[in-house]
Amino acid sequence: MDYLIIPGAIIALLGVAGLGYCIIQANKLRTSGLEGEELVNKLRTLIPINLASVFVATMGLATVVIGILL
Repeated sequence: MDYLIIPGAIIALLGVAGLGYCIIQANKLRTSGLEGEELVNKLRTLIPINLASVFVATMGLATVVIGILL
């Protein structure tokens, strides 16, 4: 079932790329010198992106597994 495995792998890689983006942005914010409430507010903007990336990566991996099992 190559028609499920290859797109699933691409979707999973997009999710992992989103997680990498979140990691890079969080490190930039941590080293930017911001403190307290300002840092927390900026980090809170990354939470939806992080959750969406985890969801996309999970769906991509699930698609790969389904393609392998079929």
